[in-house]
Amino acid sequence: MTDERSAPAGAVLVVGGGISGLTAALEAAEVGKDVFLIEKNPYLGGRVAQLNQYFPKLCPPSCGLEINFQRIRNNRRVRVHTMTEVKSVSGGPGNYQVTLESKPRFVNNNCTACGACADACTDEIDNAFNFGMNKSKAAYKPHDMAFPMKYVIAKDACGDASKQAIKDACKYDAVDFDMQAKEFTLDVSAIVWATGWTPYDATKLENLKVNSSAAIISNMQMERLASPNGPTGGKILRPGDNKEPESFAFVQCAGSRDENHLEYCSYICCMATMKQITYIRSQYPDAKITVFYIDLRTPGKYEKFREKVMADANVTFVKGKVADIIAEADGGVTLVAENAVTGDKVSAKVDLAVLATGMEPNAKGQAAALGLATDGNGFILGDEGMSSCGCAKKAADVVTCTQSSTASAMKAIQASRRSV
Repeated sequence: MTDERSAPAGAVLVVGGGISGLTAALEAAEVGKDVFLIEKNPYLGGRVAQLNQYFPKLCPPSCGLEINFQRIRNNRRVRVHTMTEVKSVSGGPGNYQVTLESKPRFVNNNCTACGACADACTDEIDNAFNFGMNKSKAAYKPHDMAFPMKYVIAKDACGDASKQAIKDACKYDAVDFDMQAKEFTLDVSAIVWATGWTPYDATKLENLKVNSSAAIISNMQMERLASPNGPTGGKILRPGDNKEPESFAFVQCAGSRDENHLEYCSYICCMATMKQITYIRSQYPDAKITVFYIDLRTPGKYEKFREKVMADANVTFVKGKVADIIAEADGGVTLVAENAVTGDKVSAKVDLAVLATGMEPNAKGQAAALGLATDGNGFILGDEGMSSCGCAKKAADVVTCTQSSTASAMKAIQASRRSV
């Protein structure tokens, strides 16, 4: 194990490189603190990087992320480690010992992102960034605006001939198939947990039968379909047969507010659906859209946005929980629900159904092993030397995440000053 306890006194560790972790790291670094920013993915940006647009201005990810990437490039106090995870935490406020492991990228810092390795690669993998809706080469750039702008090689997916072709194609000697996982330890004074969220596993929702039809997708898959750098170049098409849908349905609270799944409201799902209706309307002006909901929660300034969407004559809102989704022979699906207002059984046959899956904290399964205190839903609770922010703390939108990240940075700064 490599020991890298060269961190200056009062250094801060930020775990997670999404919008929350970026914000916390930069806030701390720009007041003079040394910061280690780690991210388990090969790129920074988290879930925001996968969105087509985000509130409040309906910006593309490049709008908010690129300026933060530039700030990181210009700030030598931030040291970034991608493909890195926390293995253990010991010590206490002001004096934490954190053991981390970095997985091999199989591409070194000579990489110029020229793409020759991908061109030479003959093997493919599911594209995780697009939630498996298409394939990518096993030598790949994670996405168009990836930071760091370096390729990654899924070595285990490459045959010997493909590996040799990849290595021969790289004229910068950037490919290194002998890279090994690296374990190292840092001494830091404070830790910010910005580990983000993952969409709830819709396969656990047995009545919604997500595996029965390609016409049933999640709200995050819809974001990727609508994104210019997504699997269809931004065209909303039905996975499987690439049909242009003429009708859509949204299933709200897919996993949320359910004692058998996620007990809490995931906060963003109603607004995500309203936003995605605008995606549909921009491409399919006459498409019929049905929204099945329990309650519509669009707090504060988002009320006007909701009112505008609900004024669309081709959008029908049904207060009722979907009990069943039936795959149809033509590739579409029929959703069955009970109208909670009238008591009538209602059904809607559509070309594409979107499940508004809830937000589950990423650290839920790992928190106990690391000795982190969590609430009953797996969100991380802070203490004197450790704090959580963004969706590691609670289900939240981007604005709330950045606000809580600034607060976490302040706590980390205070803790680090006490330790110096």
